[in-house]
Amino acid sequence: MDSATTTIAVAGVLAIPVGAAMRAARRHHVYGTATERAAYEAMHTVSLAAPALREGLSADSARKAARHLRRLLDTTAVAITDSEQLLAWEGAGHRHEGDAYTHAKEVIATGRVKLLDWIECGSEDCTVRDAVIAPLVVEGETVGTLAAYNTAASVALTRAVCEVARWVSSQLELAQLDQSRARAVEAELRALRAQISPHFIYNSLTAIASFVRTDPGRARDLLLEFADFTRYSFRRGGSMTTVAEELRCIDCYFELEQARFGDQLQLAVRVAPDILAVEIPFLCLQPLVENAVRHGLRERGGQGTVTITAEGRNAGRPDEHFAIVIRDDGAGMDADTSRGVLDGRGSNEAHALSNIHERLRAAFGPEYGLELDSTPDAGTSVTVRIPR
Repeated sequence: MDSATTTIAVAGVLAIPVGAAMRAARRHHVYGTATERAAYEAMHTVSLAAPALREGLSADSARKAARHLRRLLDTTAVAITDSEQLLAWEGAGHRHEGDAYTHAKEVIATGRVKLLDWIECGSEDCTVRDAVIAPLVVEGETVGTLAAYNTAASVALTRAVCEVARWVSSQLELAQLDQSRARAVEAELRALRAQISPHFIYNSLTAIASFVRTDPGRARDLLLEFADFTRYSFRRGGSMTTVAEELRCIDCYFELEQARFGDQLQLAVRVAPDILAVEIPFLCLQPLVENAVRHGLRERGGQGTVTITAEGRNAGRPDEHFAIVIRDDGAGMDADTSRGVLDGRGSNEAHALSNIHERLRAAFGPEYGLELDSTPDAGTSVTVRIPR
């Protein structure tokens, strides 16, 4: 009994240091050295400031980023200006906030780093005595400044402020690039909308009017289709849509065209259900169908069929993708004409297809986009390749 008790007691005593050692080993493994922890903290702080800066330089983004930048620089205060005013002050020494833009003016004008080695203050307790002010440069132009206020402006602080200012500048350049891309996408959409033929709108309304007396129910249905088509085509909002929404727009378009041409125009759609929810650029498929009707079928006498098929390719392989094929049995094109279409050379049809091709590549990467196959008097096939 006593022997057993002694064994248990000894085992208990031994278990404590072993467990503590294992926990210490785990802590060392997880948190690493002091240098590793400092690097992690710096990277984490940078990651917190980045989203705000990617919005561009404004009072709101500067305010959000300033607290993280002050923590990164470990200074009394941080100030961010644009080229005209103070945007944010973060930290102590608010009595100097009103002078921050004045301190930054020279840096904005010259684009050079400035050191303030003594800042006058009426309070002996104020920890704002020195400052390092660095320019924020976007595409060669000084758009603002980053200033670190502290009790002393050391060489290490100067270098740190300069490096952080360069990083902030890079984020602002990316923000400007994002805005440029957004404007480019909007311009491309406006160009596609502009290509919606006024004749199509006029002819659709004329066709609807022709049914008002002879078939009021058909006129009402066509008017609703026209409203849906125009509402979708001229919608404001995101640059992406789904295959299902694009097919609905195509259905509206074909209903209006068939009101004019009757059974001469046919549409066949064979799309796998799992593709309907796939996201694609807005107005990506409908203009291809419209081109097939306007430049394919009508040039061959105004009759024929447009077929839309969609399926997965290379299932199970890393390069698997969706292929949406729009095929017509119209006039077709010769080899020289078809080669220039995706490069935007030639007709409005070429510009529309090259526009869609570039938008697909911008959205998904250079390996995706349009593929064109056309034969004179046999029709045209346009394949839209998008990733799964």
